[in-house]
Formats: sequence, C-alpha cells, structure tokens
Amino acid sequence: MFGGERYGKRTPSEREQRVIELVARGLKNKEVADEIGTTEHVVKNYLRVIYDKLGLWNRVELALWYEARKHGAPAHA
Repeated sequence: MFGGERYGKRTPSEREQRVIELVARGLKNKEVADEIGTTEHVVKNYLRVIYDKLGLWNRVELALWYEARKHGAPAHA
C-alpha cells in the first residue's frame, strides 16, 4: 500500500478481537470454534471479515498485527 496505509482503519468488534487473540496464540480454526462456542465455518467467516477490516492476508500477518498492538506499536508499523 502507499504512504504507510498498509492496514485497514476499521476496528474489530469484541468478538472479532477474541478470535484474533486465539488465532495469535496459535489455535486452529476448530480450536477457536470450540473456545468461543461456534462452528469452524463461522470462524472462517470471522477471519475473512477481520482480514478485510485490517487489510491483512493471512494468519501470520494477523498474529504479527496482534502482537504489535499488544506492545503498543503504531498501526502502520
């Protein structure tokens, strides 16, 4: 992206934040689903929405995004 606008500007919902946290901890979709009481299909849908909101492509980028936020890095870092 251009001018440091790599990440989307929308904020994940509380439920999406929980999915992000679990994925960043290394859980698989089925494990995330069990943890939040839903199906693996719903978790996949959450991830699609999260990736779109944050301008990310995959779980690795999501985990890095989460860790950066946890440690107070700016959104474009």
